[in-house]
Amino acid sequence: MTLLVIAKEPLPGRVKTRLTPPFTPQEAARLAEASLADTLRTVLALPAARRVLVLDGAPGPWLPPGIEVVGQCAGGLGERLAAAFGGCTGPTLLIGMDTPQITAADLAPALSPGSWDGCDAWFGPAEDGGFWALGLAEPDPELLRGVPMSVPETGAVQRRRLADAGLTVRDLPRLRDVDTAADAVHVAALAPHGRFAAVLAALTGAVAR
Repeated sequence: MTLLVIAKEPLPGRVKTRLTPPFTPQEAARLAEASLADTLRTVLALPAARRVLVLDGAPGPWLPPGIEVVGQCAGGLGERLAAAFGGCTGPTLLIGMDTPQITAADLAPALSPGSWDGCDAWFGPAEDGGFWALGLAEPDPELLRGVPMSVPETGAVQRRRLADAGLTVRDLPRLRDVDTAADAVHVAALAPHGRFAAVLAALTGAVAR
């Protein structure tokens, strides 16, 4: 099993731009870094032969040991996701950096013994219409190329692409991505002991003063 995390280097002005306002670009980058750190911590605790960060940018001190880093290719998000799968063989599960609340339990259906028996793909829908996770028993980049990304119908189109290819698809829990300040508050409440929640509390406390 290969676990992929696709992410951007958490630099001000390049990540979580929809958090600005109310947060500054620097604060939004701090939240992005915390979200990525929480995600990678969860990934490190999961059973996998490879744990790979597919990164747009350069790794920083937020990167823990035990995570392999590969660069993202050029092109839109769909092409970058396709290329990430193209570099893998065997069952591969990709998750994003925008769901710091994920737990081992959320991913257990796709990581338990026998979870791929009679299953070709795992799909994790997001509340905004996208998807937070995608697993393929046999990674095929063509299953992602051409899917419109970052629009309300992204998830529906991607899941239909899998089904139309004749794949047996099973679903993971529906989760909420962090895109807006309201999302951040909601997600932090789901994982109150994580780094993301701590950074959000520090930032909102500073605003309140």
